[in-house]
Amino acid sequence: MNQSRRSFLKSSSAAAAAGLFFPYGDMTTKPERLKEPAKAGFRLMILATNWGFNGSTEAFCAAAKKEGYDGIEVWWPGEAAQQQELFDALKKHQLEVGFLCGGYQPVWKEHLNSFKKTAAAAAGNPAQKPVYINCHSGRDHFSYEENKAFIDFTSELSAKTGITICHETHRSRMLFAAHVARQFIEKNPSLKLTLDISHWCNVHESMLGDQQETVALALAKAEHIHARIGHAEGPQVNDPRAPEWQAVVKQHFDWWDVIAARKRKQGETMTVLTEFGPPTYMPVLPYTQQPVADQWAINVHMMKTLRTRYQ
Repeated sequence: MNQSRRSFLKSSSAAAAAGLFFPYGDMTTKPERLKEPAKAGFRLMILATNWGFNGSTEAFCAAAKKEGYDGIEVWWPGEAAQQQELFDALKKHQLEVGFLCGGYQPVWKEHLNSFKKTAAAAAGNPAQKPVYINCHSGRDHFSYEENKAFIDFTSELSAKTGITICHETHRSRMLFAAHVARQFIEKNPSLKLTLDISHWCNVHESMLGDQQETVALALAKAEHIHARIGHAEGPQVNDPRAPEWQAVVKQHFDWWDVIAARKRKQGETMTVLTEFGPPTYMPVLPYTQQPVADQWAINVHMMKTLRTRYQ
């Protein structure tokens, strides 16, 4: 190793230790729009994902509680034994829960029927009322009317149960692109969104500067956030603490600030899932397939930053 490279690595390590390579930390500073006291009733609830966690439900809940999460978001378990295991762990660790529901069948009618069954079970189980239900609803290749059936069903289910039910802006699903989602937003007043805007950055290969009006409509309809940082070439940056991602990190927080300001002003609960994913959603090194960063550490860092900014 030559002297210049050795010096660079030494100075880089020192800078990282001092926090100088983590401009993402600046996101803990509240913008002006969030400095006013929140209306009574406002609550920030940050949830952990078990996506990529290698361990039991009990171990996951214990880890989430230890880190300081308020709850977890998990797929609705189909088996009674799995449900009971989850309910017991939630009670033991005093955690809230949001349920994921979806379907994967390529045929619309089968997909819709499967989705209805799962969503109704998640909303109607008396043993555990979720804070919300997040839907992986429909498919990008279903027609508008076919996908609208998912919204019509969840609108009725939400009215019946009092549970907030949101549809996620997710690739391959009905809200996979901003311009497509806009049609659903404008034609379905009851539609509530889970905003995972990282997908749209990827789909449109941009930071959506040419679709600001559509993004504003989505922000106004967002009731839940999936806090992952995407960019023009992918749905997840390798590490949001790295300096090269400062601009896209700031852009995501600027979007989330709009939702936070509304929730604080109206005295409502604001739910956020930290959802950086595991390999190969997390970029990996060639041949060894080693992840380039620590998924759990990034999600915890996101949680702490979100709490400081929005609490």
